[in-house]
Amino acid sequence: MIPFDRSFHRAWFYVLLIAMSLVLLLPRAHAATSQEELIRDAQQALATLRKINPSADAIAKSAKGVLVFPNIIKAGFVFGGSYGEGVLFVDGKVRGFYNSVSASWGLQLGAQSYGYALFLMNDKALKYLEESQGWELGSGPTVTLVDTGVAANISTTTLRDDAYAFIFDQQGLMGGINIEGTKITRIKQP
Repeated sequence: MIPFDRSFHRAWFYVLLIAMSLVLLLPRAHAATSQEELIRDAQQALATLRKINPSADAIAKSAKGVLVFPNIIKAGFVFGGSYGEGVLFVDGKVRGFYNSVSASWGLQLGAQSYGYALFLMNDKALKYLEESQGWELGSGPTVTLVDTGVAANISTTTLRDDAYAFIFDQQGLMGGINIEGTKITRIKQP
């Protein structure tokens, strides 16, 4: 039998207290109260991303559609998860609303918010998103997460993958962001 160790349990209590504090100290997640607000937030996030990232701007010009999640909230204490809502734009017009959900477990502690844009480069990727019962990133069409190193080598002539993802506006304290394993599902409209 393992003896009861107060210092071990006290340490876990403090870790839990710190994790809860991080969640409370993060800038309050701005949950969209209406579709119009979500659309406005997504348009603003996409415009800002394109303005500050030349690679995102170049890819946007060739994309068949862009799925923008302006605010994803991620928190974890051993078990973690993330959630956010986004808008699919095709030819600059709203084509649908989606949510992004992920779950994880392992050594993790903290909370953060971020956004991401998924540039769908061909009809196959767009059709897969719209017709599937949920797209788990990492399966289905090929998605490339664009970081600084990848961005330096991207041009309109080197675009070969089905989709490109850009993460932006990270805030909070938590380990790196990985969108693989994230499930994107269409939000059914009333």
